[in-house]
Amino acid sequence: MAQGNEGVVGLRFFVALGAAERRRRQQRLTAWGEPLGRAMDGLPLGAYYQHETCVRVEEGTAMRRGVLITLTLACAMVLGSLIVSYTGSAQQDATSTTPGPLIYNPYPPGILPDDLVSEIERVRREVNVIFDEALKEWLALPPPTVTGQPPTLQGAGYEAVQILGKLMNFDENMSPFRNRACSSCHMPYAGFSGPIPSVNLTMVAYPGSEEFRAGKRTAQRYTYSPRFPVLELYPAQDLLFGGNFWDGRSTGYLLQSPDAEQAQHPPVDTQEHALPDMACIALRLSQAPYRPLFEQVWGAGSLDIAFPFNSEATCATPGGAAALGQNTGGNPTPIKLSPADRVKANRVYDNWGQSISFYESSPQVSTSTSKVDANINGLPGSQYTPDELAAVMLFRGKSNCNSCHIDGQTTLLTPGQTDTGTYATNARPLFTCFGYSNLGLPLNPRDAIFYQTTPDPFGFTANPFGFAFRDLGLGTFLRSGPGSAPNPNSAWTPLAPRMDGRQQVSTVRNVAMTPSCPPGSPSSCVACPTTEAGLLDSNGKPIPYFQKEFFHNGYIKSLKQLVHFYNTRDMFAYNVTSGNCPKGTTEKVDCWPMPEVPNNIDMTVGNLGLTDQEENLLVIAMQLLTDGFTTPYPNINTFTGTCSICDPQTDPNCSPSRQGNETLIPTPPLPPCAPEVCGVAPLPSSPIP
Repeated sequence: MAQGNEGVVGLRFFVALGAAERRRRQQRLTAWGEPLGRAMDGLPLGAYYQHETCVRVEEGTAMRRGVLITLTLACAMVLGSLIVSYTGSAQQDATSTTPGPLIYNPYPPGILPDDLVSEIERVRREVNVIFDEALKEWLALPPPTVTGQPPTLQGAGYEAVQILGKLMNFDENMSPFRNRACSSCHMPYAGFSGPIPSVNLTMVAYPGSEEFRAGKRTAQRYTYSPRFPVLELYPAQDLLFGGNFWDGRSTGYLLQSPDAEQAQHPPVDTQEHALPDMACIALRLSQAPYRPLFEQVWGAGSLDIAFPFNSEATCATPGGAAALGQNTGGNPTPIKLSPADRVKANRVYDNWGQSISFYESSPQVSTSTSKVDANINGLPGSQYTPDELAAVMLFRGKSNCNSCHIDGQTTLLTPGQTDTGTYATNARPLFTCFGYSNLGLPLNPRDAIFYQTTPDPFGFTANPFGFAFRDLGLGTFLRSGPGSAPNPNSAWTPLAPRMDGRQQVSTVRNVAMTPSCPPGSPSSCVACPTTEAGLLDSNGKPIPYFQKEFFHNGYIKSLKQLVHFYNTRDMFAYNVTSGNCPKGTTEKVDCWPMPEVPNNIDMTVGNLGLTDQEENLLVIAMQLLTDGFTTPYPNINTFTGTCSICDPQTDPNCSPSRQGNETLIPTPPLPPCAPEVCGVAPLPSSPIP
């Protein structure tokens, strides 16, 4: 190998992890049918991938037989040495794909949840159940007829593209160590948001393919995200609307679909899938059992790319690795393709995003099957109860929620007004304005990003600023700042000071979704009826709940807290940081710490004057927007974990108001905001401490 250390490091990890995948997947579906002519008969999927790397290497590459034999022997030697090494190391779970000696854990005790490793493996099993389901859906799909100009997949075209997107979404092989899929952080039973209750309670962001690298924000729900328009400036308000991601960095400028672009970011994000090159997606798709489906949808030969012989080794090395020259931000395309093949790989990456976006817009994800939808259309059984009707009226009345979470009706703003607005038949309001707002949330010291200040085993440091980092949201993106993405429109850059601290206004839809077990669910299904701790059933027994996290930094742990924050932020404001509320006060109840970013605070909330009962009604209003009321939500029954449960008689934090307070930690003394974040022109309108 004349490629230096890069090939050795990447190949070492790939071979070891391929072996683990082979053991883990031996019981999985192996008879893929005639469409899988490229797969080896009788081999489990993990062994197929192993063979693809260590024997075939790259189809279409002009490689001499002698080099092929040499690489095969090298694979066998490396694998043998790793088997010896792993036998003598600390015992690991048989399904683990993280090499024991190289686990990256920069966190002080108490930041990572104790069950993190087992919970990751639990989610992986669930992901693969749905992946296998999607494979069967594809194999059962009637072959479409290609006809017309432009060519159209007549008859089954819609299903073909949606199933392709579903396969991609649940395919763990789209990551260096073949251990993370898009759905690893976005599972259906959580409204396509974070599926691990203990992570939602503690570290906020989810671990990527390099196990304990983690991002800086919550796993944003992507139900209905295909409905978000391209990011654009509204001149009258001088504000930006549209785009995807908390910070708006997925603008949609190239594909004219922010959602399709959103699907392109995580695979090459160093903290998520962490592939080092966009072309790795094309390489892994060329090896996928559903390659025939991709080529049927996007064209025969679309994956015929002549990859260099060391490409798999490169793709098995996480992005940011010093061995690839990426630890300082360089070498974004370490796979050396010809110009023509680079164009093809880029096109495959566009097709990747488009297919996933079409799946996300499908009735399997964005279903519009909530009670609100049923009520709009007058379906039987959808009449609101008195509390539900009061909740809906409050949502668009005194609380003014629908000024940002637009429900398609008028808003009652002053006493004595009468709301005469009615829904249009078949309306599907999205309950967002597509805008950005700084709600004044405190810095959350549990956020994993603050602790990733040292190089991981690959020489990459996620956050050299430590607690000097501040999440400026949209403002950082407009400056093309750290942890975001390049801004494709220089005309927006001067707006950055007005956008500091602003994060995307999410849709309220599915904010309350939790795992359920509709009729026909497998015996392994676990249902968690609510997001709220401490609720009791009619017999006085605690109701199990699914712990979620809310807002961009996961500071809020229940819907009740969310509403209470909107209602009382300014009433109970203290000049302290989280975990340091004055004696005699209770954080999130009658003490709200100071904002992480004090600029551009949204003053339409903070002192709404709602009673405790009205806060509870707004929780009901949000719960009404959970899909699955008219028909069971797809894959809502795949949760196999454990619901949270607590007894309010013995646990002082067992209530929606104080939920999660047992995991609060004191924020350390904060250094000033790093100049690399807050000192980039155009400077913030006021200095950010």
